[in-house]
Amino acid sequence: MKKLLKYLNGYKKECVLAPLFKMLEAIFELFVPLVVASIIDRGIGGTDKIYIVKCCGIMITLGIVGLISAVTAQYMAAKAAVGFSTELRSDLFAHIMRLSYKNIDELGTSTMITRMTADINQAQTGVNMFLRLFLRSPFIVFGAMIMAFTINVNAALIFLAVIAVLFTVVGLTMHFNIPMLKKVQGKLDEITLLTRENLIGARVIRAFTMEERETDNYTDTNMGLLKEQRRAGHLSAMLNPVTYILINMAVIVLIYVGALKVDTGILTKGQVVALYNYMSQILIELIKLANLIVLLNKAIASGDRIHDIFEIRPDIRNFSEQNSVVPSNHTEEGTAEENGDVCVEFRHVSLKYSETGDEALSDIDFMVNKGETVGIIGGTGCGKSSVVNLIPRFYDVTQGSVIVNGRDVRDQDLTSLRGRIGMVPQKAVLFRGTIAENLRWGNEAARDDELYEAVRLAVCEEVVESKGGLNGLVEQNGRNLSGGQRQRLTIARALVRKPEILILDDSASALDYATDLRLRQNISNIEYRPTVFIVSQRTSAVQNADKIVVLDDGCICGLGSHEELMENCPVYREIYESNT
Repeated sequence: MKKLLKYLNGYKKECVLAPLFKMLEAIFELFVPLVVASIIDRGIGGTDKIYIVKCCGIMITLGIVGLISAVTAQYMAAKAAVGFSTELRSDLFAHIMRLSYKNIDELGTSTMITRMTADINQAQTGVNMFLRLFLRSPFIVFGAMIMAFTINVNAALIFLAVIAVLFTVVGLTMHFNIPMLKKVQGKLDEITLLTRENLIGARVIRAFTMEERETDNYTDTNMGLLKEQRRAGHLSAMLNPVTYILINMAVIVLIYVGALKVDTGILTKGQVVALYNYMSQILIELIKLANLIVLLNKAIASGDRIHDIFEIRPDIRNFSEQNSVVPSNHTEEGTAEENGDVCVEFRHVSLKYSETGDEALSDIDFMVNKGETVGIIGGTGCGKSSVVNLIPRFYDVTQGSVIVNGRDVRDQDLTSLRGRIGMVPQKAVLFRGTIAENLRWGNEAARDDELYEAVRLAVCEEVVESKGGLNGLVEQNGRNLSGGQRQRLTIARALVRKPEILILDDSASALDYATDLRLRQNISNIEYRPTVFIVSQRTSAVQNADKIVVLDDGCICGLGSHEELMENCPVYREIYESNT
């Protein structure tokens, strides 16, 4: 949590003024019992009505000034806390955007959502309350004790003893409570994950009549969260009753001692009332402090979880950010650098998604010339997507190297590399907005005629027309479009960029054969001749490619044209026969 406090650097003035105005309010509040004592001893005891009126005026003035101070302090604290959370959330989002696919796979979407929302809100609340109360409450507690010493030293020793005991109780509570609250937030991650999965997969759950099982699963997970919250809550809840018991016991002792001292003339009645008021102030502030401790425990636990995300270093760092880079493409013979016709080359590439896992790809080795169309085909889970994800460097190879335009992708600027690639992923993702806004993700400066050209190439003219043109609205995730319509718009989005390398990762699976054929014909007729990678499980989608790579269990088991593979590759022949 300490490392997150740098986000308050832009709010130093507010961080100073908020507690100072709260201390100013506390100072005025500490004078009130003395004014009350004067009213009792001199005003009421001496039947001096004018003095009573004057003291009442003083109390009203103290109250008004204290109110102004409190409002100012709360405004400053809120401004600093909201600014803190805004900058923290922005930086956290930017950091997550820099993480590699591998980092995101390991973290999970649910925990990132929880930390971006619930944890940051909890940290914001903690900062707000800390600025408002971290000086005020201790100041009033110790200030009341000091004021009590000015009235009577022996009576004030009661204050000293009870404060020491209470701070010990608070310290022990914090020590044991923070780890419990971290577990609560972890269980909240599980709830978020389960909720997200069930909402996304609602249709699948209903199709397989799994509602009851998923409800039971959710209930069990929810009960786990409840159990952890109860454990943490029981300990936190002990603070208030313990505080009440200790303070009220102190009040009883104070009144008893005060009564004896009034009888002996050591104290006046007004002074006893003042001491009682100071003890009441301590009670109120310690209750506030106890609640603040609970909030701070939650905020610290949430801050630690946020900091854990910042501690994750991206597996894939930009070339300019790397401390030392050993170029991998300038010492070998016969490389892409020596052949200007070669666009992409895989050199004995292997890939593991985790250090302890099995290889997803093994010894992938082939070369693609500029302007060629390459088909990548194989069974489910054979590594087709893994191959094309290495080209824009979404993952880094475990062994070997991927060469694009004569240079290892690890030696290239990521923005420049990915700016030359048009990627159409398996899952068609669109964003809420107009069709034009979605298409311009490929090129923000694209003109309308360029958008229409991309739409024509992607065979989705009727989709755009049915929505009222380029300004037609697309709902969140394109839910007002069919699967095929979403796929064609995502292909158009990639084509708007006019990429040197176009990757279609099983992006026509929802299209009928006639539309798929028109799409491939349009792409093959593009004037600037991009290098095209088509990932598919249909042989019809790749059989006209210049080169076909057949994968089986992460290895290349066939490489060549359709005719060559039909003769020499049993795996390809089996896929072809299953498609016909």
